[in-house]
Amino acid sequence: MEKIIIVGGVAAGATAAAKVRRLSSTAAITMFEAGNDISFANCGLPYYIGGDIKSRSKLILQSPESFKEQYKVDVHVNTRVTNIDRYNKNVTTLNIRTGEINYFKYDKLLLAQGGRPVIPNIEGANLDHVFTLWTLNDMDNIHRHIEERAPKNAVVVGGGFIGLEMVEALVKRGLNVHLVEMMPHVMSVMDAETAGFIEHEMLSYGVNIHTGKGVTAISSKSVKLNDGTIINADMVLMSIGVRPTLQLAKEAGLDIGESGGLLVNEYLQTSDEHIYAAGDMIEVENRVSGRMVRIPLAGPANRQGRIAAENMLGGKHAYIGAMGTSILRVFEAVAGITGLSLKQARALGLPADSVVIHKEHHTSYYPGAENVSVMLIYNSETGEVLGGQTAGYKGADRRLDVIATAVAGNLTIHDLADIDYAYSPPLGTANDAINMAAFVAENNKSRYSSSITVGELDQWIVDHNPIVIDVRDVFEFKKGNISGAYNVPLEMLYNDLKAIPKESCVLVYDETGKKGHQALRILKSMGVEDVYNISGGFISLQRQAYAVGFQNIHVNLPELENKKINEGKGEKVADNIKETSISANLNTPLVIDVRTPVEFMGGAYPNAINISLDELERRVNELGDKDREITLYCASGARSAYAQQMLIQMGFTNVENGGGLMNMMRRK
Repeated sequence: MEKIIIVGGVAAGATAAAKVRRLSSTAAITMFEAGNDISFANCGLPYYIGGDIKSRSKLILQSPESFKEQYKVDVHVNTRVTNIDRYNKNVTTLNIRTGEINYFKYDKLLLAQGGRPVIPNIEGANLDHVFTLWTLNDMDNIHRHIEERAPKNAVVVGGGFIGLEMVEALVKRGLNVHLVEMMPHVMSVMDAETAGFIEHEMLSYGVNIHTGKGVTAISSKSVKLNDGTIINADMVLMSIGVRPTLQLAKEAGLDIGESGGLLVNEYLQTSDEHIYAAGDMIEVENRVSGRMVRIPLAGPANRQGRIAAENMLGGKHAYIGAMGTSILRVFEAVAGITGLSLKQARALGLPADSVVIHKEHHTSYYPGAENVSVMLIYNSETGEVLGGQTAGYKGADRRLDVIATAVAGNLTIHDLADIDYAYSPPLGTANDAINMAAFVAENNKSRYSSSITVGELDQWIVDHNPIVIDVRDVFEFKKGNISGAYNVPLEMLYNDLKAIPKESCVLVYDETGKKGHQALRILKSMGVEDVYNISGGFISLQRQAYAVGFQNIHVNLPELENKKINEGKGEKVADNIKETSISANLNTPLVIDVRTPVEFMGGAYPNAINISLDELERRVNELGDKDREITLYCASGARSAYAQQMLIQMGFTNVENGGGLMNMMRRK
């Protein structure tokens, strides 16, 4: 009978215990957990505090009793392992509540103690309104404080996963929330532009963000920052990192790795062949860089627990490392990362580039389409995918999983360009966002269409001193732009080519990068050779500006949208849409915008009325005499051409297709 002892009863430990039992009906399995609970959903704790999860019991996946009944595992909670006798292969335990000391023999031992939140050594960190969130008990304390003390102002220290999830939870509980992060932007593992999407969302919900700053003192009613700022706070959440629980391992003489985690081999064995380890306390190989790193995430911990269980029973299942694939949602915004960032790749000496695209997560004509952003990091010589990031309100998780699979499979951007992805109008597009990102990467790699990421833009502007051309329409340009940029809508670019010196360096941008690419190809075809497109366009510029800003350019940002909890996005747009009426003077010329009301609200030709193409037949009696002078237009001229044919078939004799909006604006 194999004696298996497991120290730690949450992600890796509980998974390992269950796997051992599935592999062996005779193994004697004993689990020790220092806390009150085993196998609880610690990733769900912020969502209970925020009210998304209504029932506390749903977070409890197993109890000691149910684990014993289902898996025949002896579970000891509130029990610490205080010593490992490697020579005699036994452990000493202490029951924290009773003080009872016991000794247990093992054949194989698994350490799965995880980590603990870092508590900074600052004044006031031990006050009773200062919390961390790691266990069910922590969650209960926070929930009780909000219920009983009714705090009004909260400070969250740390802009990582737990910190940001708690920002949302506290806003949902009605608190005024400040976030303090020492790094230049939140989610420091991500590029600034991806983090900027999250920061913009938080700002829209009224969160106060203090980046590049730290907390120096906490009092009963306030928090002091290192720049002297005083923030009112009757509740503080500390979430500045997790430190691996290594005291037991160190006292047992087990080797610690270069990144500060417990060192294990490919079979998850420590420096003692009879002792294995898994979860947040170990360091693993990054599958892309080859470096030893700590990746304290639930997914890797659970897989490591399964593999360690196999190997403790004589298996030879190698753990090949992790890529750090992770994702979070803050309010409605979702962002994720896998593999290497561009900065990490270049720091390793790799010839790396990146591109960004923003594309509808499903077809634009099907209701509910939202942009999903895809960043691909790739080897500029081989095209191998090194990593990526995604962001959006819908569809970001699906695209991140594709990139993670590409990284794991050593696929190239050319492979991604040629893969058939699932498509149906409500679910995707004929060319998926991943396809499009790969196309853009191929164009950049071949220099068919060279692009510059917003993270590189500051220094690039200094080195190249370009003419900057914004090819969006005049309405989008007025909402926000790069100071000093020339606004030449794409539809007008051919007309203004003579004004652009062919020997100049030209930087073009639009809203997403797509029209910028078109503009670049037009300029190149007309002899302007030194042309670059801003990857991701103005959307990426905004996000970078919100996260860290620019030193050498100034971005005029659109007015920030104010959002509220439980406010429907569609309802807000619908409230602003009003049907435009037609002048009673039936002899005056009429200009009709046949775009949708939402498009019309974004900017229209002066004195135009909005009758969408779908409504034109219903409202035709409002147009007056059949010989009335009518000019139709839309975004590109396609829908207005269709509307022109409709009116002619109905007997109207003086109907003109004015084309796209920018052609109409040029008439003024």
